[in-house]
Amino acid sequence: MTGLIWLWVTLAAAAFAALTAVFVWFNNRCIKTTRYRVEIPDSPKLKIVHLSDLHGKAFGRGNSKLVARVKAEAPDFIAFTGDIIHLYTPKNKEVALAAVSALKEIAPFIYVAGNHEMRNKGYRFLRRDLKEAGAEVLDDNTALVSGITVVGLNGASLRNDKINKITPDVSPKILLAHEPQFFEKYARAGYDLVLCGHAHGGQWRIPFTGVGLYAPGQGKFPKYTSGVHTDGKTKMIISRGLGNSEFPLRLFNRPEIVVIEIN
Repeated sequence: MTGLIWLWVTLAAAAFAALTAVFVWFNNRCIKTTRYRVEIPDSPKLKIVHLSDLHGKAFGRGNSKLVARVKAEAPDFIAFTGDIIHLYTPKNKEVALAAVSALKEIAPFIYVAGNHEMRNKGYRFLRRDLKEAGAEVLDDNTALVSGITVVGLNGASLRNDKINKITPDVSPKILLAHEPQFFEKYARAGYDLVLCGHAHGGQWRIPFTGVGLYAPGQGKFPKYTSGVHTDGKTKMIISRGLGNSEFPLRLFNRPEIVVIEIN
């Protein structure tokens, strides 16, 4: 009888371990698409795919699963808000550049650097490689993309007054900036729409609440981890990102593609 009990205990433990492994895999490998509609006065009708925080991660060979999901949306342009790599390793750079090369065949790929790119002097070489792969790199500058003004704030410029120097006196305009905790600064600069990442959705989210547990730059139970936030005329949309950073697991927080339809 004792042997039978131990058999059932062993089988139950194995089943629990298997279910846990599937749950963790699902939370970290299965991409979720989140959709928003935004009204911006005088903006052309646009569809934007917003990606962030790849951290050198591959969803299928050559990021084929990610590319297929983006292609199915037929966006006017793709906005990437930083941390395309995690470390300056050959593998991370290979994954990032292959993703850019494939995605720019779908639509213009507009990129701004995050904190991971700015961690060492290797960014000047990565920046060159990203451009060669087909990215339009907006490091503290502006471009007219699909009929709307898009400004990119480099990850190294978030804590100074650079935004005041580079913001054009035009309307409407969109800002790409890596970190969301500077939302008040972005709103004061007069942007209609701000796209950010960085917070990874709070990494672990409390089920059914949308509350994240931790985000860099914000600490425990951060305010800005996902969704739409409004300050006056400015709306900020935060991507929960695709990859992982120092903490390797997401829970109740799947990798995310954000699709934004304007007007």
